[in-house]
Amino acid sequence: MLRMILALILSAAIVLLTGPKLIAWLRKLKLGQTMYELGPQSHLKKQGTPIMGGLCIALGCVVAFIVCGATLGAWDHMLALLFVALGSMAVGFGDDWIKMVKKRHEGLTPWQKIIGQAVVCVGFACYCYFHPEVGSKVIVPFVNIEWDLGIFYIPLLALTVLFMVNSANLQDGLDGILSSVTAVGSVGWASIALIMLATHPAMKLALDSVNPHTLQADFNTIAVFALALCGACIGFLRFNHYPATVFMGDTGSMFIGGAVVGMAMLLRQPFLLLLIGFTCVMSSVSVILQRYYFKLTRKLTGTPKRLFKMSPIHHHFEMCGMKETQIVLMYAIVTAVLSAIAVLSVLI
Repeated sequence: MLRMILALILSAAIVLLTGPKLIAWLRKLKLGQTMYELGPQSHLKKQGTPIMGGLCIALGCVVAFIVCGATLGAWDHMLALLFVALGSMAVGFGDDWIKMVKKRHEGLTPWQKIIGQAVVCVGFACYCYFHPEVGSKVIVPFVNIEWDLGIFYIPLLALTVLFMVNSANLQDGLDGILSSVTAVGSVGWASIALIMLATHPAMKLALDSVNPHTLQADFNTIAVFALALCGACIGFLRFNHYPATVFMGDTGSMFIGGAVVGMAMLLRQPFLLLLIGFTCVMSSVSVILQRYYFKLTRKLTGTPKRLFKMSPIHHHFEMCGMKETQIVLMYAIVTAVLSAIAVLSVLI
């Protein structure tokens, strides 16, 4: 437990110390966010706010994770988590860099994004599938049964990684929103890792065929990573809360998306993403619903209509009159409640 607390404190401290220097560097390079009239009008005042602040989130999380988790000895899980988080971040960084430096609004081409994300998603799904302590079985919450997906695990969970990474990217649309829900949710993932090791029936059965010390190291490693991510997001909120002095950009949001889905898959709990990652999931769902409702009403009536005033859905709440700070608080509370339910699900 001590190393987990140290990971949280160290990651937050690194972000707090490096944040001002990173922001000054980004301003010097004039790497500022471009706001467009299609978005909420209130966001136009954020024009020029430095982007790619997610670099300090990644730095704080990774350094704290390695320092505090190296002695646990679970290097395979450590490297896997770093691969899915940093690999996802690399795609986001490339997108941000092309937008800001090359001044190409579209960023990476669709094929560049697909290839980059496919390498990360399929690579991580294959790692989990072939790992003896993860495998093709996922745990169904509340009923404590294992569902063996067989070879279908690889494509289904690769798509899950893809969906969650892009969902996190979509949610990063308000000051402090993704940092807040990630900090809260990460505590939930850390709690689940520790509880599963001690009490979950599936984990108790696994002890018959897996070295208990190896299993303990793996799950403690996940818990350390979760709290390192939590600390990094807490530290980043110092600069990212409303009114934000820096945005995390695709660099940070995709790092977070990869980190969260990586923990869920190594815990064999991808279904709990629907609870702990509910707000991220709804960001994507609202965009999908908006698009297809628009197309359907145009086809049926000739007059396209929108289901929401704006998507993702946090912009709908904003257009309805809610302040950014109110929406962020609401999202954090929802995540806290659903994270508590997710933790309870592993105790049943």
